[in-house]
Amino acid sequence: MYIPKPVDTSDIVLSEELLALTELIAENVHDVWAAGRIAEGWVYGDVKDEAKKTTNLLVPYAELSESEKNYDRNTALETLKLILKMGFDITKAS
Repeated sequence: MYIPKPVDTSDIVLSEELLALTELIAENVHDVWAAGRIAEGWVYGDVKDEAKKTTNLLVPYAELSESEKNYDRNTALETLKLILKMGFDITKAS
């Protein structure tokens, strides 16, 4: 039985600049996911149907529900926090 064991990043606090980056990463995560689905032959449909390869999530990020956006935001947020937790620095080039 699989038991997920994500790294505890609860002690990591992101700067305002990195929090803003989270939203950009979240949008990109969605776009990468959508491009992958389209490459696999998926198309927009009112409901998800694996047999027909339709999903109502093949829309621009801005058109997603807040709950769907939060899924991508959490992925971005936890990725940034993990990078910092592992001792890496995130800096913006001049």
